[in-house]
Amino acid sequence: MTHRPALSALFTLTLASAPTWAQSNVSISGFLDVGVFRAFNETKNVGTIQRSNLAFSGSEDLGGGLAATFKLSTRFDMDTGTPEGVGQKPFWQGESTVGLKGAFGAMRFGRALDVVSNNDWAYDPWYNFNRIASPAWQFWHYNYASDRTSNAGSAEYGRLSNGVFYDSPSFGGFAAHLSGAFENSSAPGAGAGNNVGVSLNYDYGPASAMLAHSKNSSGDTVTFVGGKYTIGSLQLMGAYDTSKFEAAVDSKAKVFTLGAVYSIGVTALKLGFGRLDVDGAKTNFLGLGADYSLSKRTTVYVSAGHNDPKNGDSTDAYGVGLSHSF
Repeated sequence: MTHRPALSALFTLTLASAPTWAQSNVSISGFLDVGVFRAFNETKNVGTIQRSNLAFSGSEDLGGGLAATFKLSTRFDMDTGTPEGVGQKPFWQGESTVGLKGAFGAMRFGRALDVVSNNDWAYDPWYNFNRIASPAWQFWHYNYASDRTSNAGSAEYGRLSNGVFYDSPSFGGFAAHLSGAFENSSAPGAGAGNNVGVSLNYDYGPASAMLAHSKNSSGDTVTFVGGKYTIGSLQLMGAYDTSKFEAAVDSKAKVFTLGAVYSIGVTALKLGFGRLDVDGAKTNFLGLGADYSLSKRTTVYVSAGHNDPKNGDSTDAYGVGLSHSF
């Protein structure tokens, strides 16, 4: 004889007494870019002007205002479909982190951009993301690698492996960011120190500013100052960067950049200028560009750059590209 009322009551009691699992979400995002361009070395290409990437990220609500987070990101070349830097960089080269966030801010552990590279993009018209027109791409942090030996013995520019990353909440527009790789590298030439960096950022209304400093395990240093102000449809920005390479007899690079972005409807006109001084050798750079938004996610753009070293021949690059974000 089946006691259906009793079984139903037992089933209901079991569900009521089971733990309530936290809500979680996972998202897939990315940026796809390909262009036709003439590079500074005069070669003609169909390929990357801005970097393409694919990312998986998510969070889980742990209750009490606390959440667990993760992010996995890889970069690849659209023209061939191959991962960027095959054999020299890890597959999840963009980021591979897991962390916690709450009222205290956010902590992440793994591989990610250091505090300088993770925050400086706001002070360049191309977000330090265009290898033809961006003066930031050409000059910023010229003598600084976040790790000289992390990628199979080759230098890593911008990211830390075995890293710890902290982002504070914003207080009146001010926020602090910390990064460090506290595990000593065993690779030859890595140095005996650790990587540590700090950035103080201000973002409130039309004004934005940044002051950051980082030191890698080899003793190289970088200091960055940036500012931006928005007046209606016009953004004006500038940055000053100094980087020091210890192994190259204390070689020092000083960089000054200026930029502007003017929006007219769905078109953004961009202008950038940079001046680089490496141990007395000076180079000027001029970048021009225009972005036309076909939609919120798809953009057609043109880019041009003029590189003018004072002790050498000038070179030019130009191209047209198509990008899509999702």
